[in-house]
Amino acid sequence: MKSNIEYSGSIREMISIALPMVVSNACETVMTFTDRLFLSKLGMPQMSAAMGGGLSVFFITTFFIGMLGYGTALTAQYYGAGEKWKCPKVLTNALIIAVLAYPLLLWCKPLMHTLFIKQGISEGQLYYQLIYFDILLYASILSLARGVFSNFFSGIGKTRVVMIASFSAMFVNVIVSYVLIFGHYGFPQLGMKGAAIGTISGTVFALSVLIFTYFRSSLMKDYSIKDSFTFDFEIIKKLFRFGTPSGIEFFMVLFAFTMVIALFHAQGPVTAAATTIMFNWDHVSFVPLIGVEIGVTSLVGRYVGAGRHDIAEKAVKSGIKLGWMFSAIILFLFIFFPGALSDVFRPDGGSEIYTQARPLSVFMLRIASVYIMLEAVMVVYMGALKGAGDTFWSMIINVSYHWSILALLYVVLNVINAGPEAAWIFVVAVFTLLPFILRFRFNSGKWKSISTV
Repeated sequence: MKSNIEYSGSIREMISIALPMVVSNACETVMTFTDRLFLSKLGMPQMSAAMGGGLSVFFITTFFIGMLGYGTALTAQYYGAGEKWKCPKVLTNALIIAVLAYPLLLWCKPLMHTLFIKQGISEGQLYYQLIYFDILLYASILSLARGVFSNFFSGIGKTRVVMIASFSAMFVNVIVSYVLIFGHYGFPQLGMKGAAIGTISGTVFALSVLIFTYFRSSLMKDYSIKDSFTFDFEIIKKLFRFGTPSGIEFFMVLFAFTMVIALFHAQGPVTAAATTIMFNWDHVSFVPLIGVEIGVTSLVGRYVGAGRHDIAEKAVKSGIKLGWMFSAIILFLFIFFPGALSDVFRPDGGSEIYTQARPLSVFMLRIASVYIMLEAVMVVYMGALKGAGDTFWSMIINVSYHWSILALLYVVLNVINAGPEAAWIFVVAVFTLLPFILRFRFNSGKWKSISTV
């Protein structure tokens, strides 16, 4: 039998922490994917609107998601340092921040409405996008609260709880969306509104699972949860100090990513449909990797808190191996079955827009295969830097890189007028350099001198 030291940071330990998060994020992918799939049967504008509206809600919450997401690393660091009673205090104070953030999110509604209009998307897509965006925005506090509880369980290594909650959310979301989008079993056909209600229903159910588990007697005793319901300035300060760079990074990167999609969507409904299909599948390839990233953040944070930098480095290597295992499957599908992947979104009864968009979506999927394996490396090193508290330089690297891509893409599409095929080749080619830059930062060892607990 392996000793605890041999097991620590190994691929076996990484799988035990990260695999439930991979499954959890796969469930989140299924939720998003099925909503867009159901809506694609109503028409391409509805599918594109779900992507644009959903990403926009996610976008304006990203700063707080990113900042509060540092709760995983901070909880893991306290756990590794043997200060378990501080773990639930991270949750309590993160919830305080989430509640205070909610009015700011609602304040963004008119701003985002104006931005949608300025993007130049078609009137048909705009109508549905406003409906979807507004409903999800009002429910954003539920998503933030769910994230806070998930961060706690990820930080202490109990990721199976998060997996069960996510699976429950997926199950509820798919059923409610199917019934309400199409109007089955005597319910009214709500279309886009039904998709939004389905998403909210899943979130509520997942949050309920997390809260119920959190207040179980065993956790209440082991982590002194009853004593955690207090404002803790030191924890708030750490969440802001180390979480703010993560929040800014998440916000600015997704802003750039959303604008990249908007630039492609502005090229017309055919390019918009092809881009949406490609990014739907890119979402499938990427979101489960976030599970690996969370696993790496949790383990690196734990061993940094325990002062074992050698095991933290071992955990990073294990994370890359696990990420490659998953990415290899996606790589195979993108190379050999892009047509079949595209046809999943073929509207019922046929569509002239889809017929024209299919060749472009197939082309974009094949080109995307170039960065699939490197994407796994990227998320692992981002998770490692976050777990070690090196969030500032991670922010600088990631934000600068994505905004450079956005600026250059604008030139390619609107100044050079190179067309969507050439533009996509450019985006993929430039993106492949980012994982190597993050790897260089981690290997520099600067993170070893950062004090977080």
